[in-house]
Amino acid sequence: MSCDKPLVDAFQRRISYLRLSVTDRCDLRCSYCMPERMTFLPKKEVLSLEELHKLGLAFIERGITKIRLTGGEPLVRRDVIELVHALGRKLGNGLEELTLTTNGTRLAEFAGDLHAAGVRRVNVSLDTMDGELFQTLSRRDRLVEVLRGIAEAKRAGLHVKINTVALKGINESEIPFLVEWAGTHGHDMTLIEVMPLGEVDGERVDHYLPLPAVRDTLEERFTLTDIGDNTGGPARYVRVEETGGRLGFITPLTNNFCATCNRIRVTATGQLYGCLGGAEKVDLRGALRSEAPDANLATALDEAMRIKPEKHHFRIEEGAEPAQPRHMSMTGG
Repeated sequence: MSCDKPLVDAFQRRISYLRLSVTDRCDLRCSYCMPERMTFLPKKEVLSLEELHKLGLAFIERGITKIRLTGGEPLVRRDVIELVHALGRKLGNGLEELTLTTNGTRLAEFAGDLHAAGVRRVNVSLDTMDGELFQTLSRRDRLVEVLRGIAEAKRAGLHVKINTVALKGINESEIPFLVEWAGTHGHDMTLIEVMPLGEVDGERVDHYLPLPAVRDTLEERFTLTDIGDNTGGPARYVRVEETGGRLGFITPLTNNFCATCNRIRVTATGQLYGCLGGAEKVDLRGALRSEAPDANLATALDEAMRIKPEKHHFRIEEGAEPAQPRHMSMTGG
């Protein structure tokens, strides 16, 4: 495959950003993400590290410049650092950035290795700094490890961005504190509307918190200045003047960001989704394990560009089915 054939979809959007899931497994059970008794994939269905590496190289050849490793929780995958190092060798040679999203529970252990492999930014999911609420939301008592991981990442030279899902009646009142804490400690922060993916215990609509309302509340306490920064994802950013911190808003429900979408997602089983909220997919695992993997992979990527939808159709309301039956941990965040 050659980089003289970049990935361009049917709507003339240049695709440059790959979110590559290395596992569907996670050591937390966040209530808005998955049920408490989650059934994970058999290991034989998950791509090997060698297959994930080959996919990464193939995407770079087709013009992908940013790869984010996701899960599940990527750092629970055995020997995942080997994959990080292998992909990191392409930095400056087609790949401009290699990063990952993590829940932070194992970040203290791996922060130094990640930096050594060329990672410079990580996203850490953190919805609360209240120990009891953290345990209720994640169904695990791991807040101390997460905060230690964030501190170790900063010491290792990694820039940390905090990802917080805004949840009505749960962490709603804590959001101003989290914004101040993140800015004071030099961390960017992004607020995210809850996404209707996969069956969970309870109704997501009960905790849906529109971010325009959150911004209105924050502006009673902070001066928020719109800025044009772009980190390659869907967030729209403001500067929090009181802390100097950067705050992003990801609004898939109140204000979709599809017109400028530059992203594709590959699950840990090798299914490529052109849209987080869409069912359109191509099977890269089948291509990889075929008798002519290079040719079949090239054909599959061309097909992915043909079927990538113009926009998602997320909606959230009482009794509504999830936008897609698969959980976020299956697709990759």
